[in-house]
Amino acid sequence: MQAYCVKCREKVDVQNAEEITMKNGKPAVRGICPKCGTKVFRIGKA
Repeated sequence: MQAYCVKCREKVDVQNAEEITMKNGKPAVRGICPKCGTKVFRIGKA
């Protein structure tokens, strides 16, 4: 699964990816950027 890292300004492979459900009921994936350690987020499932 890839997500956009705002700090690195590029798409990165998500580490420790976990599927979550947002408040509005839509699925999302949350994890950590392997390069800088920033939290990354992507709406929708893989």
